[in-house]
Amino acid sequence: MKWVRAGLPPLLVGVLAIVGWELTVTLGRIAPFILPAPSAIWGQLVEQRRNVWEAALASGANALVGLICGAVAGVLAAMAASRFRAIGEISIPFAAVLNALPIIALAPILNNMFESTSSLPRRLVTAIIVFFPVFINTLRGLREVDPIHRELMHTYAASGWTFAVKVRLPGALPYVFTGLRQASSLAVIAAVVAEYFGGLQSGLGSRITSAAAFTAYSRAWAFVVGACLLGLTFYLTTLLLERLAMPWRQRLIA
Repeated sequence: MKWVRAGLPPLLVGVLAIVGWELTVTLGRIAPFILPAPSAIWGQLVEQRRNVWEAALASGANALVGLICGAVAGVLAAMAASRFRAIGEISIPFAAVLNALPIIALAPILNNMFESTSSLPRRLVTAIIVFFPVFINTLRGLREVDPIHRELMHTYAASGWTFAVKVRLPGALPYVFTGLRQASSLAVIAAVVAEYFGGLQSGLGSRITSAAAFTAYSRAWAFVVGACLLGLTFYLTTLLLERLAMPWRQRLIA
């Protein structure tokens, strides 16, 4: 019953929004290039399901690799910044600069640096975008250490690395997963948008631009739906990993 009460309201709102969308487009005779009807998008999604699946796998692979690399780099950088004050003072402005880099400026530069058949530029773009939320949230968690735990580890004469691994990082796990939840959706967005600027034409972003260029707007929206489902899959997977990594936190919330 708990899941039904939580899931039923947004489901009803979604259904009503789709019905309203369909009626608005149909009765208002809105041109497809402005806004296709949901029924037309669904028809293309069913017809192009194999192409959408293959494109989602290509974009998902880039997003996954970028997410893992960016998250690992963010956690390691946060651990170094929390351990050494000088690194902490330098790393935060540097991370802010990386976060301010727009994808539309970064992707073409990286595409020109590598071969046109390489997926590395898109994965680098994704990793750079992912780095900032993971780094900032992890650093915040690593700095919020209970003074009792700090004194206890000092009494044990624990090294800085032992203190970081045994106390800081486990205590920062909620913050790490907060950053990962933010980064999971950003990874998909970055991977898809980076495909607009050349390279392999196998992902969702390139399929969207190709369909729009041939005025197949319903088909383009079908690939957009595929991108939305891919982002939702990444987000739900992150939530599942959080539950598996911190089962005690779920019991406390319950």
